[in-house]
Amino acid sequence: MSLRTTVRRLVNATAAAGLSLALLASVQPAFADAGFRNWVASFRSVAVRNGVSGRIYDQAFRNIRDLDPEVLEKARYQPEFKSPAWDYFDNRVHDDSIANGRAMAAKWKPWLDRIEKRYGVDRYILLAIWSMESNYGETLKRDDIMRNVVRSLATLGYADKKRSKYARTQLIAALKILQTGDIDESHLEGSWAGAMGHTQFIPTSYQHYAVDMDGNGKRDIWNSVPDALATAANLLHKNGWQPGRTWGYEVSLPPGRKFPAGTMSISRWASIGVTRANGKPFRSGSDHAELKLPGGREGPAFLVIKNFSVIKRYNNADKYAFAVGLLADEIAGYGGLVNDWNRPFTKLSFEQKLELQQRLAQHGLYDGKFDGKIGDGSKSAIMAYQASVGLAQNGYPSMEVLKWLRRK
Repeated sequence: MSLRTTVRRLVNATAAAGLSLALLASVQPAFADAGFRNWVASFRSVAVRNGVSGRIYDQAFRNIRDLDPEVLEKARYQPEFKSPAWDYFDNRVHDDSIANGRAMAAKWKPWLDRIEKRYGVDRYILLAIWSMESNYGETLKRDDIMRNVVRSLATLGYADKKRSKYARTQLIAALKILQTGDIDESHLEGSWAGAMGHTQFIPTSYQHYAVDMDGNGKRDIWNSVPDALATAANLLHKNGWQPGRTWGYEVSLPPGRKFPAGTMSISRWASIGVTRANGKPFRSGSDHAELKLPGGREGPAFLVIKNFSVIKRYNNADKYAFAVGLLADEIAGYGGLVNDWNRPFTKLSFEQKLELQQRLAQHGLYDGKFDGKIGDGSKSAIMAYQASVGLAQNGYPSMEVLKWLRRK
């Protein structure tokens, strides 16, 4: 039963008994906390039946008195803006993420050498995943994002009907992680939905793929970059990563014709006029590939092969796999897109996006972080500014808007 349903029933029962709603309002917060504590107490037997020791359970919950309301707020949140392809990629594949990826490639080269040798997974793919998942670990330093995993999952298991089954399964897995001693409860932190560490593994995925790469006896994806990157590599390796092969190619399509759905050999694609956009030959004509147009026919086109599908085992979304692949290619120095995304405005650099946010804040329109990522808060601020100066209210992070801000 959800908290909302329970409270509604209490309201009805109170009214039927002739008690005042004012009295109910005065006791409801205590009731809500008691309801969560009762759920925690009752779930203990479920966890124990599934292999969690009572001692570990009690230890994990000893400092948790109530649910996390921010977790429920984030669970209810629905994005206000529907992001087009260029918006998704601009926030993830940009000059800052590329430069940081290259710096991390140099810093962690000895470990990346070992991980690549053991698992056969391209280091630049791992670096791109690290960027996508936690901004090379920077997200783990943010108190506004990182939360107690046990409390988050218990909150969802108790009060979120949509996610309760997921959350209860993940909570038991998280408690088993504590039981192994890989991490203690004070450091078992993650996102509101329980994704953990540098490479954001949910507890059950951690159980399947976590690796002690640095050899200290703990599979510590929170504090050990080698463990985190090796864990990501292990996931890709076990799901069929093909060493020495790319994820796909940007291609040019001959105009004025339709193309078949499904996969064909690259040689077959080439025979009907599909070529690499950079003019280079395909590496292997025998690879089977599928044509994808993530930005529509007006945007860049790609032939993707098996490794693209393997990346999707990390996150089952084409946009995610494309962002990983494109960022990996940029970090490796292979170059960016030949045919850019079809934006209805002039693109800003990462530094210019930071400036945009700062100038919007100076106008009292933006109170978020200056991170160069144009999310809903930034878009709303842009629209408010556009309205104030008589521009079309589209929320685009454009050079045109930045020029207006600089002028005003």
